[in-house]
Amino acid sequence: MTGHRDAALPTGAATLVVIAKEPVPGLVKTRLTPEYTREEAATLAEAALADTLHTVCSLPARRRLLVLEGRPGPWLPSPGFEVVPQVGAGLDERLAHAFAACSGPTLLIGMDTPQVSRTLLAPALAPDAWDRADAWFGPSEDGGFWALGLAAPDPALLRGVPMSTAHTGRVQRERLVGAGLRVGELERITDVDTARDAALVASLIPRSRFGRAVRLARARCRR
Repeated sequence: MTGHRDAALPTGAATLVVIAKEPVPGLVKTRLTPEYTREEAATLAEAALADTLHTVCSLPARRRLLVLEGRPGPWLPSPGFEVVPQVGAGLDERLAHAFAACSGPTLLIGMDTPQVSRTLLAPALAPDAWDRADAWFGPSEDGGFWALGLAAPDPALLRGVPMSTAHTGRVQRERLVGAGLRVGELERITDVDTARDAALVASLIPRSRFGRAVRLARARCRR
């Protein structure tokens, strides 16, 4: 199977999808504890999500979709996004359903990389991006992936991929290649999972919402 670009779409146009959880204390970024309290972890998650959504709002897109577990909050740019609930038990099913809600070239990212930028996504946003590749893949340092783009969204490419493991990214990429897709590569970056990750990413984007939130939380920790 080889993906294709819908000829009816403007060249380079894509649906941009963010999959995220509502930043509720105790339900998000639990691996940031005990260095941070549950409330501080949720604050960092909210900052990361807000940075991600505002970046996506600044990018060219035919459609912007937030696939959300929970309810929208003041962190959601308005207008700018369609909001739909996550569907499915495991993350592979939720990702599959997210792609099933889209048609034509679609690029999905999560809320764990607030350093995401136009530059990082540039290869997949270029006018000829979907002529050069049927899929775009962004690996993360922890063995997962932070971005996945499909010229022709196919939920079957996600279902059954083991998520949140050290080999998730390898398995997902192999699934794409095994389906006969030409896979374009995005830069390998760090997901924010641990306190160490948070400090590293904050140092890359010190003026962002996330960078400021990490500085404030660390200052409180030192008191």
